[in-house]
Amino acid sequence: MSQKMLYSAQELHAVQKHETVLIVDCRFVLSDTEKGYRDYLHAHIPGAVYAHLDDDLSSPVTSVSGRHPLPDADRFAAFLARSGWQPGTTIIAYDDAGGSIAARLWWLMNYFGHGQAALLDGGLQAWLSGGYELEGGQVKVNGAEPIMTEDKSCLVVSTRDILEGVADQSICLADVRAAERFKGEVEPLDYVAGHIPGSVNFPFQLSLETDGRFKPIAAIRKSLLELTGSQQSGELVFMCGSGVTACHAVFSAELAGLKGSKLYAGSWSEWIRDRSRPVEPAVD
Repeated sequence: MSQKMLYSAQELHAVQKHETVLIVDCRFVLSDTEKGYRDYLHAHIPGAVYAHLDDDLSSPVTSVSGRHPLPDADRFAAFLARSGWQPGTTIIAYDDAGGSIAARLWWLMNYFGHGQAALLDGGLQAWLSGGYELEGGQVKVNGAEPIMTEDKSCLVVSTRDILEGVADQSICLADVRAAERFKGEVEPLDYVAGHIPGSVNFPFQLSLETDGRFKPIAAIRKSLLELTGSQQSGELVFMCGSGVTACHAVFSAELAGLKGSKLYAGSWSEWIRDRSRPVEPAVD
């Protein structure tokens, strides 16, 4: 993961029409799952294709999964082919939420062994602040043949891994949801509130400035080192509600030079599928 990870709006504008760059709009709203696509059709960065979190960057929910299971290799390969991606092309993903959705696409590119992906720093807001134009409608692309790859299972941990790792303190499990959700004070999405015992709270926004751009690398690194303590970054596991915004934290760690952190893909919404798994605050 040594290639460029962040593009400023100015840098993206300079390369946006380059044939080896594919811009992907990842805007998505959990409470209205088609709003992101409607907004994309209304106006997007010129040349951008759209990635739907539920349809393109996830698999269907099952009785034992979280809300956004990882897509299988065939599903993700089909999405890349429809988008016109080919090896040698760098995906630059953006959203309007600090990269919290776009980072899922960045992570999946690495998970499936491609690694040719980056984020637009500050997302759509940074593009607009730079005075750059938008266009509407569906972008026509030349489809490509699916590139079949195998996933890198070493980048994810299972629920069993979490149970064992937290119990013997071999991992540092960082939950990137907002503090009030972590504490169980509110829960807008899942039917059980709280967090996994032994986990720590690290809201993903801690890596961002107020305008949605990433903080200086030194500041991000300092925050993460305070989180991990004496543990190695390879023992750092990120989770969230459904394994989406946790990808943002993995991105931040990589950006800060802390290599090897992992994703609990099922996250909170998978953990609570089994009522025997402990939660804090405890529920009856």
